[in-house]
Amino acid sequence: MDLGLKDKVALVTGGSRGIGRGCVLALAREGAKVTFTFAGNEAAANATVEAASGLAGSVEARKSDVSDPVAAKALVDEVVKAHGALHVLVNNAGVALDGLLMRYKDEDLDRIFRTNVFGAFYLCRAAARPMMKAKFGRIIMMGSVVGQMGNVGQAAYAGTKAALDGFAKSMAKELATRNITANVVAPGFVQTDMTDAMTDDAKKQLMEMVPMQSLGTVEDIAEAVVFLASERARYITGHVLDVNGGLYM
Repeated sequence: MDLGLKDKVALVTGGSRGIGRGCVLALAREGAKVTFTFAGNEAAANATVEAASGLAGSVEARKSDVSDPVAAKALVDEVVKAHGALHVLVNNAGVALDGLLMRYKDEDLDRIFRTNVFGAFYLCRAAARPMMKAKFGRIIMMGSVVGQMGNVGQAAYAGTKAALDGFAKSMAKELATRNITANVVAPGFVQTDMTDAMTDDAKKQLMEMVPMQSLGTVEDIAEAVVFLASERARYITGHVLDVNGGLYM
């Protein structure tokens, strides 16, 4: 079935590695014209562009600081100028700065909220205008299971992810009449470079928490993002889609 993404213009933040990279490739596979941002790892960004070679859509990388409101608006303006529109925004860029509450540093608190929450707000605010003009848009936030259930040492990170849930629901109500949806994908434990480096015992303990007894994959998350960006999800908005193997219900 055609997902309706051919020639749609998509912007994915933090798309050079991990889940973001998976989203970039999955959208390009469906024929979308994808621009993704990266913070500083140019080699990883180039590798993502190379990996997309031969896919139905196109992929290009742009270095950008999403926590800067001026840079965020400029980024959206550049994408619209280059491609004539912006149809899909995936707010994936984020940082995880863990630490116990009483020891948490002010500068880390500022950085994590500026990137994870303010950055998403700046981009959504900029993207709303061209999407309203086109009377079409798909906004997808990358949440987290810890934003719903909490986790020791992650009060700040969980707080940023919970904020995205409320933000998306409010946007959904504001923008629904313009055929713009706003949803959240909330991953559980996903196999990444970080989990690959864990000991077998640590991995076992992690998987014992998940009813499906396995870690998710980047592709599991990317497919959920593609679904919410597609015509199949046209009547879904203000929703938090859990992709966690039953870890949180």
